[in-house]
Amino acid sequence: MKKKIIKNNKQTKPTKKEKPRNASKGATLKFLDNRVTGTLEVSKSGMGFMAITGATVDIRINPLNFNTAIHGDTVEVEVFKIGKTSRRPEGAVIKVVERNLKQVVGRLQVNANHAFLIPSNDAIKTDFYIALDNLKGAVNGSKVVAHNLVWSKTRKNPMAEVLEVITPDKENDFAMQDILMNEGFPLEFSKGALLELEKIKEVISEDEIAKRKDFRNTFTFTIDPTDAKDFDDAISYKFIKKGLHEVGIHIADVSHYVQENTALDADAFARATSVYLPDRVNPMLPEKISNELCSLRPNEDKLTFSAVFEMTDEGEIKNTWIGRTIIHSVRRYTYDEAQAVIEGAEDKHKDVLLLLNEITQKIRAQRFGVGAINFSSTEVRFMLDEKAVPIGVKLKESKEANQFIEELMLAANKAVAQFVGKQFYKGQPVPFPYRVHDAPDPEKLLSFTSFAGKYGYKFNLSTPESIAKDFNKMLQASKEKPEKSVLETL
Repeated sequence: MKKKIIKNNKQTKPTKKEKPRNASKGATLKFLDNRVTGTLEVSKSGMGFMAITGATVDIRINPLNFNTAIHGDTVEVEVFKIGKTSRRPEGAVIKVVERNLKQVVGRLQVNANHAFLIPSNDAIKTDFYIALDNLKGAVNGSKVVAHNLVWSKTRKNPMAEVLEVITPDKENDFAMQDILMNEGFPLEFSKGALLELEKIKEVISEDEIAKRKDFRNTFTFTIDPTDAKDFDDAISYKFIKKGLHEVGIHIADVSHYVQENTALDADAFARATSVYLPDRVNPMLPEKISNELCSLRPNEDKLTFSAVFEMTDEGEIKNTWIGRTIIHSVRRYTYDEAQAVIEGAEDKHKDVLLLLNEITQKIRAQRFGVGAINFSSTEVRFMLDEKAVPIGVKLKESKEANQFIEELMLAANKAVAQFVGKQFYKGQPVPFPYRVHDAPDPEKLLSFTSFAGKYGYKFNLSTPESIAKDFNKMLQASKEKPEKSVLETL
């Protein structure tokens, strides 16, 4: 029996003759047998959408056509109609390819015969049926985490079992987990990834060391926030001769531990990034890698990728080397500790920190001199007690210690981009992503300069250089003024 599909709230059977056409001029929708696969996104109104790579529009899916799919699921959709007014393709979920949701948080409604869990995530528009013998002691009104989610074609609601009751002392912990789950970030690594993790050797072999440039006898240190959980970059320094210095920027060599086409690689790809919350990090890689093997902790040998410069007192780079290295950090500074040294506090390595700070400040001034804009914004750090309950906020300030690291990282990024930009594979340039600041939208620029003009700031919009110069003048002049925050944000 053919599945019926809701079209504009009327039940009709899909026909093979009905073929989708481009929803708008320039759209590049391509369908195989009128079907496409992607991720279902559900808006607050309950309407479903699925984005198509390369298309100028997305597919609209009526909630009646979800076919048990929920927000975040990977689904196969049959496209059957172009709307007369919106000209947006419409479709229906034919198959749920992969369920995104593994656990769900919500409140229980318990009655005499059964219970339902009402999800706390507004994007999940279905309630979950829970049998009374699967409540694990939870009562009506309890906030719980449920798992073992089962979707059945014979039931209107998916089934679940209570995994844990969220008591008041666990409220903060589960609030953080809820944020991660609602945004589609898995809380656990796959079994395959964990098995691979167990096989990773922690001791660095002599064979591996022989393949790398050895910086273990070069003074190396890290500077990170006070609450940093891992240290993934380090700085090394060696005096060459008067007016010439060796400065190394070292990044943890994750590629040594995470090989291509492995379960660890697949898990990292799915997560895409580490997620930082007020009291924790949901890492892209298991903690054994992110917090141990690839954390450049002091007094431990670590494998790294490095950009090493021969640099003058003025910050001019005379020579660059890029490659695999092994380092041994001897000191971990927090930004506050490094800033204290810059401001006059005594330290065993004070001379090196002051020299590098002087060089990086010159590099910074040169960047702004050729058109870089000194964008900055106020960041907030939450102060937590021993139970991770927020007790206050603290504004993060960007001082010279922060700028010190920022300038060296920018120099390393630039060197790597220049290096890769010259590489060819089979006669073709190597594909490489760059992060750039594009020219501002003229309309938005006029709107902003008009607003800034009310505070007395004038802009010469004739050239990119003059625009950058006047932006920096405005940011400098507004430093101690009430309008500073709104201008920086805009």
